[in-house]
Amino acid sequence: MHAAKYEKSERLQRVHRALMSGPKTTREIIQIADVCAVNSIAAELKQNGIPVRCTPVPGKKGVFLYSLEEQQ
Repeated sequence: MHAAKYEKSERLQRVHRALMSGPKTTREIIQIADVCAVNSIAAELKQNGIPVRCTPVPGKKGVFLYSLEEQQ
């Protein structure tokens, strides 16, 4: 996969800003950052050194929560 460079991608920057305020579901990210393919954007952020975690929401089939991992 070819990841966009964070510095040149408003799309990656919008999603990163959205996650900086706390965990968000896929749908929330789509609405806040005006994007689609959130899982691909998360992978691109990871390739740019921004640690993103994706976890399923218990009891809600097909709902995922994205958050920034704390850097050590």
